[in-house]
Amino acid sequence: MELTQEQKEYKKELAKHKRKVVELAGVVHDIVEDTIWTDYTKLPQLGEEIVLAMKEVNAFLEEHPYLK
Repeated sequence: MELTQEQKEYKKELAKHKRKVVELAGVVHDIVEDTIWTDYTKLPQLGEEIVLAMKEVNAFLEEHPYLK
């Protein structure tokens, strides 16, 4: 099934939401790999940001289930 132009735009928007989650996870990864002893206090906030970003992804997918 070919996506409409509008659906393609939604797919791009979904990619932006997903990229945000991946970038936050990358920050957590870098802390765990490199600076856990000094930056561990940043992890709770980053965890909260990841949870919120995932909620955005899931809400977006609920609105646009054909993108799953």
